[in-house]
Amino acid sequence: MQTLKNLVAGEWLGSDQTWIKTSPFDGRPVATVHAATREMVDRAVNAGKAAAFGDWGRMPIRGRVAILRDLHRRLTARLDDLIDADMADTGRSRWQASNFDGARAIGPFESYCDLALSLENRSGDIDLPGGVRGLWLTRRRPKGVIACIAPWNVPLLMMSLKTAPALVMGNAVIAKPSEETPSSATVLAEVIKASDLPDGAFSLLHGFGAGATGEFITTHPGVDAISFTGEPGTGSHIMKAAATGLREVAMELGGKNAALIFDDADMDRVIEGTIRSAFFNSGQICFCTERVLVHRSRHDEFLERMIAAANQIVIGEPDHKGFSIGPLVSQAHRAKVMELMDTVIADGGRFVAGGTVPVFGDDRDKGAFLRPTIVTGLGPDARFNREELFGPVMHVAPFDTEAEAIAMANDTRYGLATVLWTENINRALRVAPQIRVGHAWINSWQMRDLNSPLTGAGISGVGEQFGRSSLEFCSQPQTITVRVFD
Repeated sequence: MQTLKNLVAGEWLGSDQTWIKTSPFDGRPVATVHAATREMVDRAVNAGKAAAFGDWGRMPIRGRVAILRDLHRRLTARLDDLIDADMADTGRSRWQASNFDGARAIGPFESYCDLALSLENRSGDIDLPGGVRGLWLTRRRPKGVIACIAPWNVPLLMMSLKTAPALVMGNAVIAKPSEETPSSATVLAEVIKASDLPDGAFSLLHGFGAGATGEFITTHPGVDAISFTGEPGTGSHIMKAAATGLREVAMELGGKNAALIFDDADMDRVIEGTIRSAFFNSGQICFCTERVLVHRSRHDEFLERMIAAANQIVIGEPDHKGFSIGPLVSQAHRAKVMELMDTVIADGGRFVAGGTVPVFGDDRDKGAFLRPTIVTGLGPDARFNREELFGPVMHVAPFDTEAEAIAMANDTRYGLATVLWTENINRALRVAPQIRVGHAWINSWQMRDLNSPLTGAGISGVGEQFGRSSLEFCSQPQTITVRVFD
């Protein structure tokens, strides 16, 4: 069993506070993890300030780009270790860890170099009444110390998407992975420590949230900005902490996403796409579909085919090559999902697929598995339809008109994503702008350019992330104005 420590100012540090990270696949111990203390947070922040406002932050961007490109090469050499670490923490299959995460998860350390080099300083002439003339130039400089707090569902990818833009813009990063997925972030820290990145420009701090490492980081006055992905309750606490000092936040906070299936939809594509959008990664993707709205004329056909497809999904086979699902991230998270599932019957709904824990007859029974689940018959106010479950579950309901579908999709506090299934491009482009979400897919799901901005409406997020948006969040603009005299 591994021992995972904190990297602070180039030094690996343990503490008296540890916990055992267990596998959600079979319950076996994965690692002993050392929680960061408040003193470690202080030291990381101080070292970060010295780096961001010292040689690292002042280094020409091409110098930082060269270091990050080399870091990407080093991460590529450790790709198998990174995949193994995520598999151990999440229980996902090697096919998923390799194809959905894998090289894609470390790609930001290369792509943000290209994007940062494409940023241009802005400038212009000043010509005011009375003959006052001049020039102005706006450049971007490091913001300082940025806390990068990543979730457990796609831990390496999300940590890379937060860390890479912060570093290339000359900031110092304090990386805090979820307590459920500490392993791949530790491998990342090992590679960074062996690279040319200066000590202090990156610190890794393990631990929990409230009253622990997460709170120590987000309330620290020396942290200049916070990038967080997680659930809205935690996001609210972080916003309150960030209000002290008026520090910026960028947060993606989950969703209760709806798919709209119209009467002209290609049902073969719909079934294939919805299997993925509802059940991929056991439903533990913020963009996953939890509410499926189907035109009444296609409702029975969709439900019949979806039940058959859901019942054939491969569960808990780590060597399966192709789509399958693994466990939920922990027994505690499965209990939370099942607590909401327990409300279905009392609220007038019924299970038409799944709703139970699979029995394997081996060590997988100690894991956190759940069958792909389809529910029908609930009203819009049922808890199952109001709260994000973040599991392999969906509710299916009919609609009759386009206006009704739009109203049903918008009947939520969340506003992250939607999927529209229709062969009518006019309808698609008419309906999509009326759904209050940050991202709308048409006849696809998770087809994404990571340079496109990610944002959410309602309680699904604050600010923009990814691509140029992340580079702007991770830097402070400064305008220099010069008066020109005759």
